[in-house]
Amino acid sequence: MAEVTEGEVRGQVLEWFHEVWNPDVSLIEWRTKLLESGWAVPSWSTEWFGQGLPAWADGVAHSAIRTAGGVALPLGAASSLAAPTLYEHANDDLKGRALRPALTGEHTWCQLFSEPGAGSDLAGLKCTAVRDGDTWIVNGQKVWNTSADHADMAILVTRHDWDAVKHAGLTYFVLDMHQEGVEVRPIEQMNYHHSFMEVFLTDARIPHENMVGGIGDGWRVARATLAHERRYAGERRINLAHGTAGRVVDEAKAEAAIYNETYKWYPQRMGRPDLVIERAQAAGRIDDLVLRDDMMKLYSLEKASQWTAERAKANRALGRPPGSEGSIGKLATSEVARRCNALHTRIAGADGMLKVSADPVHAVIAEVLVSTPAQSIAGGTDEIQHNILGESFLGLPKEPAADRGKPYRDVGRN
Repeated sequence: MAEVTEGEVRGQVLEWFHEVWNPDVSLIEWRTKLLESGWAVPSWSTEWFGQGLPAWADGVAHSAIRTAGGVALPLGAASSLAAPTLYEHANDDLKGRALRPALTGEHTWCQLFSEPGAGSDLAGLKCTAVRDGDTWIVNGQKVWNTSADHADMAILVTRHDWDAVKHAGLTYFVLDMHQEGVEVRPIEQMNYHHSFMEVFLTDARIPHENMVGGIGDGWRVARATLAHERRYAGERRINLAHGTAGRVVDEAKAEAAIYNETYKWYPQRMGRPDLVIERAQAAGRIDDLVLRDDMMKLYSLEKASQWTAERAKANRALGRPPGSEGSIGKLATSEVARRCNALHTRIAGADGMLKVSADPVHAVIAEVLVSTPAQSIAGGTDEIQHNILGESFLGLPKEPAADRGKPYRDVGRN
């Protein structure tokens, strides 16, 4: 295939879009047409809804459609985590059953990876899968599961072999969330939101044909999912052109509102650096020289972090594998949140504890102060990011590991 340019892709997408766009059909009907055109995931093969174009073509196509007033793929784990993982690792039967409804939004998905004793050390999970003929019986607990309360399907990593070493005994499945043996409970956070769930699996049965990859391929497939998670982090907006209307757009906005409800406190988790100068002015502290110095340091760090994110975005557009920018950016975001927490505390004083106040911004600041600790934990702890940078990019020796080379059955666990 001759090399294609970004401008050519954008032009072809817009030509197709203006020929077929009908704002009065249903959202699923529109996305079905988008899928069949090859512009939903143009980087995929022609056999699976794509056009065999470079990786950057997906973002160009979606941006062109949204700018023109249309709707692209659904937000969430279905299109950003499950679909690309299944496309890369599932067999044709499973892809044939799962990809279309994931990309049209007919099915919503969640991710069942972390456990109470296996978050950063994901490979230390204990949720078991035992084969029983043509099915697998799954028992265990998963935690910090976003959208599990309304998901139709889930991507799930289990332990099938306790006599293998930790990373080798894992198998990856697709789970129907509506079946018997699946219980979802909300987790109440200290900022009073309920964004995450815990999921209890009790003798839940999964057909053998819902396995992704082969038996023991769980860690390899899970790493692919985590790479996609880093790639799509932060892409949580519908981004429609101003003034667009119609049934498709209305249904897309309603779909996005449900999805974004989970993330409405995330700006507070990141520290709200946009409010620091405003609050210093309101408190009459803007001329405090020590405070101004710290605000400048915060601003400089935030700008450097944004440039790192732009480098990562440029590398993705060129189809390059993930580099060190992901871990560097995660650490920078954590540091920005911590510095914001400290600055907001110094500026607000005791008022920073007011969840209810005549000044509604006090409630926002109070939420910042109890939300920012999550930034250093979510998406891989700061400690894990330091290990990734040290071992994978700086060539430092790996940490001593008591579980290395041992059957997981013999490894000490909490």
